[in-house]
Parts: sequence; structure tokens; C-alpha cells
Amino acid sequence: MPAVARFRSVVVDCPDPRELARFYAQVGGGTPEDDDPDWVVLRIPDGPRLAFQRSPGFTPPEWPRSDRNAQQFHLDFDGGSTWEEIDAAEERVLSLGARVLDREDYEKKDFRVYADPAGHPFCLCRIEHTA
Repeated sequence: MPAVARFRSVVVDCPDPRELARFYAQVGGGTPEDDDPDWVVLRIPDGPRLAFQRSPGFTPPEWPRSDRNAQQFHLDFDGGSTWEEIDAAEERVLSLGARVLDREDYEKKDFRVYADPAGHPFCLCRIEHTA
């Protein structure tokens, strides 16, 4: 079946688009285009286009709730193929302002869950790369 339209962006509501775009530029790469303080675009190399829009009165999701103010989406990042790479990526995102949302069962999961500085959940995933 032919597509109706082409995918363009994931748009993220937040209190400070410039700040959040800079955070994700450091996590996933790219340079924010921030001519407008209310709408900032980040093109992640070999990845999606993320746009951040100012949302006055923004309330972050209450992870992992599903009954009230639930997460509506989250972003997954390839943090590496080894736990050493994931540990290093975790240290880096925490230094950028992320916080851990879930420390349960680290040894049983191939991902770790964090909140960005605005409170949106995102994951660092362990992805086994094939040659």
C-alpha cells in the first residue's frame, strides 16, 4: 500500500526548546537550528528530525504511570553493544542533566530508562551490532 505522506519530525513539547535541543544534540549529535526561541529543530545525523516547541505550563509525564499524565512516547538511543559502552553513555547523559527513572532488573534488560531535563523518558539501549 502506498504511503499517504512522508515522515517529517517528532515534535516534543517542553518549557525551554533551546535547552532541550542542546541536550539531545549532545546525546544524539547534530546542531540545533534555533532562530526561534519557541521552535527549535535538531537533525540527528542518520536519524530522525526532532523539533522542540515551547509549551507554557508543561507538566512532565509521571513515569511509569498510565492512569494520569502518562508518557505518550519515548525516544530510544543505541548506547552501544557492550555494558561498558552503556555504562559510559549513562555517565555522560547523567552529566548532561538526565536522571535515572528505572534501576530495576538492569541485568535482565537490554535498556536503561532516564528522564531528560524536561522530564521526558528516553532509553539507552544495548544493541548488538553485526559486522
